[in-house]
Formats: sequence, structure tokens, C-alpha cells
Amino acid sequence: MHRSFTGARGALLVSCLLVAGCSGATPTASQAVAESSAPATASTSPSVEPSSAPPSSSPSASASAEASPSGDPTKPIFPEFDASKFSNGSNITNEWLPLQPGRRWIEDGVTIEGGERIPHKIVFTVTNLTKKIEGIPTVVAYVEDYNEGQLVEKEIAFYAQDDDGAVWYFGEHPEEYEDGEFVQAPTWIAGIDDAKPGIKVIADPSKQTQAMYQGWGPKVEWDDYGVLDAHQDQDCVTAGCFDDVYRYAESSDQEPGIYQLKSYAKGVGEIRTGARGGGDSQEDLQLKSKALLTGADLEKFDDLALAMEAHAYKISPAYKGTEKMQMQ
Repeated sequence: MHRSFTGARGALLVSCLLVAGCSGATPTASQAVAESSAPATASTSPSVEPSSAPPSSSPSASASAEASPSGDPTKPIFPEFDASKFSNGSNITNEWLPLQPGRRWIEDGVTIEGGERIPHKIVFTVTNLTKKIEGIPTVVAYVEDYNEGQLVEKEIAFYAQDDDGAVWYFGEHPEEYEDGEFVQAPTWIAGIDDAKPGIKVIADPSKQTQAMYQGWGPKVEWDDYGVLDAHQDQDCVTAGCFDDVYRYAESSDQEPGIYQLKSYAKGVGEIRTGARGGGDSQEDLQLKSKALLTGADLEKFDDLALAMEAHAYKISPAYKGTEKMQMQ
């Protein structure tokens, strides 16, 4: 399973979606225009759960999603992609994953590796850039991943919204670092090397009844999928308490039974990352702050994304076949 950006308080209204979930266990800027993130009585309980059975069902993707041929709602399917249904794809207004230019989220916490808790931070920024993929202008996000204050990965990632309100993922160019030195870039872009786009969050998460692939990059073994795991009336994290939260259990074909738990709050986006089922590395992160960047502050991230694209054209065969980013 691949790291991606994106609670404990409140009723788990979809608790019986989980074999083990009915136990009631609690999971565990200068020009920047800061949105409300007033401190609250934040939950500090770890979001890393013990190994348990996977979700047994989930409360329909966008109208394009079909039931699994196996009849198992936890067995992922490929959502049906139709490029003609993205009339304004770069305008991402999905209430659980709003990706307008300038939005920035910072998640902070730890990565647990071999029992060691390593300080970990992810900074996710929506740039003012678009990139045409499969004929669709996608929104460009610039993501930074830090362990103990040191950059271990940065990436440019591509999203678009269909006419039903579902947010699709069209690929990514991640660059991984070790001791400050570039290591590798497992790039996948929809339409290249048999890669396909997938769905991250549908317009109304409560209607998702089927696990779906969030993308498909076979050349780099990227095959993440998500299934609705639970609903919470409220979840409290470092940045505050947020209402109407849907939690997805994300896994991959290569790591069955190992889940990354992503919580999305209405009107906010991703607010918590946890884990279930073990694995070599587990993230326990909470939203620390959110902001709306403007002016020079946003331009800085546009420049960073453009510089990263220039490097991608040099080192990634998959990226060389793509169109250049454009300003919105």
C-alpha cells in the first residue's frame, strides 16, 4: 500500500460494516489566509488499531460503479471511466475532499516502524496549476512527506472531479529520498503503461457500497483501493473537532489485510490517518492546521511543482509522454 495524504469521538453509525467494528473500540504564513482551526479538546488516542478482520461490507460509488462480480463488496472493482463526464474536472468541490487552489493541510504525528515511533509530517498543498491527463484538466497537488524533520518524499499528484461529484485520482510522480539523496521515482500516469484512474471519494460517501480501486499503475505495482469503513458524528483532532466524518479503509492487492484508515470531514477534507492489521510501517497522523494560501505564498508552491515536473521529464519515461502543466 502506498502512502497518500490525506476518530475516536462520536457514534460509529456504520459500525456493523466491520466484523470487529461493532465492539465500539475507539480508534485510537504571511499571506496565508488561515481558516478556522481553533484548538479543542483534541483526541490524542492513537489511530493504530490491532489486527482485525477486514470490512465485511460498506454503505454506490458514482453511478459508474458496478457491483463486484464475486458478490463481495470488499473485493475492489474498477470504476467505469468516461472522459466525457468531466465537463469541469478541475473544479473540485466535493464536500469531503475539496481541492480548490491554495488549500493546504498539514497532518502531524508518527510513523511506527518496528515498534519505534518516528515523528512524521505531511504537507498537502493544492497548487494553481492543472495538467491534462486522458484529455481532462486535472488539479495538481504538491505533497511533502517528512520523517524527523527530514524530507523523505515529495510528489506531484493529479485529481479531477466528474459530473457526479466523485473525485478521481489520475496518477502521481513521487520522488523518494534517503539521507537527502534522491533514490527513486515510481511514477504512474493514467493512460500510460496501462495505468488507469480511480476514485478517491464519491459525492455522497454514505452511498458507497463497493470497494473501488483508487488508481492502477501496474508498471510500478500501484494498486490501492478503498472501502467505506465507518461514519462518525464528530471526530476531534489537533486542529479541532469536526462533524460528519467518513472513514475509509484503504489497502492494496499486495498487502491484503493491512489497512490505512483515512477520515474525511465534511467541508474540510482529510483529518486523520490511522492503521489496522499490522504492516512494516503504520501512520498515526492528525490534522494539525489548514489554511488558504494566496499571492506569493501560493506562487511558491506553483514554482515547486513546476520545478518537480521539469525533473520528472528528465528522469521518468512515463512522465515524458505527458502534456506540460498550465496555470489555471
